[in-house]
Amino acid sequence: MAKTGAPKKSRRQLRLGLFGKLLLVSLIVALGLQLYHLRTQVEQAETQKILLSEQVRNSQQGNDHLQKAIDGGGTQEQMEQIARDELGLVAPGDRVFYDVSN
Repeated sequence: MAKTGAPKKSRRQLRLGLFGKLLLVSLIVALGLQLYHLRTQVEQAETQKILLSEQVRNSQQGNDHLQKAIDGGGTQEQMEQIARDELGLVAPGDRVFYDVSN
C-alpha cells in the first residue's frame, strides 16, 4: 500500500522571523566585538609583561652589582670616594670649591 498525502518530517524546522534573525545577528556582532576587546586587552597585558620583565632584569643586574660591591668589602679608594661623595670627606691637601650661585 502506498501512502498518500504530505510526507511527515522527522525533524522539526526552526523558523525564525525577522526579529529572531536580527537578534541572532546582533548577538554574533556583540560576541565578535567582545572577542576583539579581549584580544586587545591580552596584547596590552603581554606588552606590560615584557616591560615589567625588563625592569626586573635591570633591577636584578643592579642588585648583583651591589652584592658584588658588598661582598668585595670595597677598596680603600672606593671607601674614600663614597666618603667624599656622600659624607663630604676632605683629605689633607685637597682644595674644596663651593658653588655659591645656587
